[in-house]
Amino acid sequence: MPDVRVLVVDDQRPFRVAASAVLRRTPGFVLVGEASSGEEALEQAAALAPDLVLMDITMPGIGGVEATRQLMGGPAAPVVFFCSTYASTDLPPAVAAVGAAAYINKDELAADLLIRLWAEAADGSLGAQHDGRAQGRGPASR
Repeated sequence: MPDVRVLVVDDQRPFRVAASAVLRRTPGFVLVGEASSGEEALEQAAALAPDLVLMDITMPGIGGVEATRQLMGGPAAPVVFFCSTYASTDLPPAVAAVGAAAYINKDELAADLLIRLWAEAADGSLGAQHDGRAQGRGPASR
């Protein structure tokens, strides 16, 4: 199976660095790009065609929710895992409506979680959303 191509989107450089480090330790996943805003995420996704986008929710500009909505409306939409510091019970209501496959609390981002969520997204078994777990759609349609 080819590597999962990942775009990391977050306005905080320390998280992009941390996510990149996690990806380097995750077999079968490769970082293809980084973005610091929703607008940049849309540009990078169009140029790089990632399989997976790790998307922050709250960023300057259009933010992660709107960027995800736009990504999901395009051809060959990537799988999106939201990554933020919100408790799952405090997520903005729009998060559930835009088609992200999972929500990961930033404190829980780890190689084993990425592997498990990607596998669950691939077989369509992602369940109800909660911290560090999953929701929704997966790569089965890719």
